Amino acid sequence: FCRVDPYGFERPEDFDYASYEAFFSRYLVVLTRRAIKWSKLLKGNNSIQKSLKVKRYIRKGIPSEHRALIWMIVSGAQANMEQNPGYYQRLLEGEKNDKLLEAIKTDMNRTFPDNVKFRKTADPCLQHTLYNVLVAYGHHNKAVGYCQGMNFIAGYLILITKNEEESFWLLDALIGRILPDYYSPAMLGLKTDQEVLGELVKMKVPAVAELMERHGVMWTLVVSRWFICLFIDILPVETVLRIWDCLFYEGSKIIFRVALTLIKQNQAFILEATNFPDICDKFKQITKGTFVTECHSFMQKIFTDPGSLSMATINKLRETCREKLLSQG
Repeated sequence: FCRVDPYGFERPEDFDYASYEAFFSRYLVVLTRRAIKWSKLLKGNNSIQKSLKVKRYIRKGIPSEHRALIWMIVSGAQANMEQNPGYYQRLLEGEKNDKLLEAIKTDMNRTFPDNVKFRKTADPCLQHTLYNVLVAYGHHNKAVGYCQGMNFIAGYLILITKNEEESFWLLDALIGRILPDYYSPAMLGLKTDQEVLGELVKMKVPAVAELMERHGVMWTLVVSRWFICLFIDILPVETVLRIWDCLFYEGSKIIFRVALTLIKQNQAFILEATNFPDICDKFKQITKGTFVTECHSFMQKIFTDPGSLSMATINKLRETCREKLLSQG
């Protein structure tokens, strides 16, 4: 058995190889079929227009050989990169903010200690690439600079694109456009979205919302890492990548769909909790096991399980939750 997955992550001691093999042999068939469809769609000219067909294709998964390209196109990163030739290099060569560099350096060794490609001994060592992307981004978006969590996002982008400049523009798409204000010093967008999730759970899984309230468990305790890391290190790699496929195309509401599906699917299990630590533990456990490993069926579930979830609903909830947070502040 391979101790390291295709992305360079070491598999944990208790990794269930048997059930993974069973899943992957089925999934491989799906991937092969999708790859043929994608190749036809792209027809060698590497461009796509947004359409219902493309949305459907993306929900069914982008084959890894096309993933970087599709992310770049649908997120707007490709267009931005083409409109700003040489910009990335100029950021790296320009004046630097020492405090920012220090903050980034501190997090280098903490980024994916379980990934062989990010080790100092690796050749090439992706730490260097990661450092450049974060430094460039911190100087490009001074309002954000560098916040913890960004290192994991950028690291994943580097693993997929294998390209420094593309990773920078995808990071810009995520932080600048797709995720509302998650990584600013006040993290208002992040706090807002955790509250929004709480409101959605009240609407769609009221028993769980009631349990949280009864034991005084704040949502931020159990889901903040889901939002900050966009499920990195929470869910299996393949599943995270499938979530990101949709995130780049459909925007931040995908995060709510995933969160609601995890909660709804495990409602009975969560409701067995009888105290505060118990609840926190249950939330750790629901992100493991076959339900989340079987990424293909999991992704089908996120579009059916939570029911309808419009951007209008989310924006309305964001408005009221943000106002509430600001009035408390």
